[in-house]
Amino acid sequence: MKYAYYPGCSLTESAREFDVSTRLVMERLGVELVEIPDWTCCGASAAEPVSKLMHYALPARNLAIVEQEMADQGVTDVLAPCSACYLNLLKVDREVVGDRSLHGRVNEVLAASGLHYRGGVRVRHLLDVLKNDVGARIVEQKITDGLQGMRIAPYYGCQILRPYPVFDEPGRPVSMEPFIQAMGGEVHQWDMANRCCGASLMMGHAEVAIRSVADILSDAAGADAIVTVCPLCQMNLEAYQAKARRAGGQGVPVLYLTQLMGLAMGLSDKDMQLSANLTMTPAVRRGIAARAWAEPAPEDGEETGLNA
Repeated sequence: MKYAYYPGCSLTESAREFDVSTRLVMERLGVELVEIPDWTCCGASAAEPVSKLMHYALPARNLAIVEQEMADQGVTDVLAPCSACYLNLLKVDREVVGDRSLHGRVNEVLAASGLHYRGGVRVRHLLDVLKNDVGARIVEQKITDGLQGMRIAPYYGCQILRPYPVFDEPGRPVSMEPFIQAMGGEVHQWDMANRCCGASLMMGHAEVAIRSVADILSDAAGADAIVTVCPLCQMNLEAYQAKARRAGGQGVPVLYLTQLMGLAMGLSDKDMQLSANLTMTPAVRRGIAARAWAEPAPEDGEETGLNA
């Protein structure tokens, strides 16, 4: 299995731990990631309000590079771990390719860089590749330090399944559950797995986003951790957790799915860069190392586990 790898901006700055853990875990799974040469920003959510054409041309440039420069390496699929990057790249195939007028205008922009995009690249999210190409059985075979008994709340967010439900059901996504079980964990059943975290509303309408984060954290009560596959979701659930707790939310450690998979595969706390996570305090990291959630509850009723 070989993929063109699109890290995007977040994974090179604020979410480096997602990038590092994704690369290491995929290597353990026998997946080869080849970073797209000279890739550029997909436009994130900032480009669209400024220019619809730029909103499409920026991600199309990256797909054109794969189509023109990586096909001879046998690479036709792009793997994007970031949910926003994945959606922007996917929009090119869903909204540009097939629209003769728009497609022509995008290629006019790309021509300035000597590029042209025909539409021959398949855009994949990390979770899509894990579910459909790797499989939970292969992951289970790689587990050396299982997480038996750990209650894990899978959080999907919005962008990987809406508006394009490519690999899971947006109303009730379950694609992370087999991997949690493969690691020996227990899936925390909750209603907020696909609830929006507020996304960029945190900048302009913080009170709305904080309420959303508080509701998500509140519903995660009883879980030992939340796992995410989106840098923006991860940031909102971690960076604003203190404010969300004052609004009724619970304190819950939050980490990327790949970080947890790496730990279960025997990679170290340092390998997975847990210290970069705001909720991965030294006490939480010691609790994970000691598998604190497996400790029996003391008779005096004192809480145990990662949230003690």
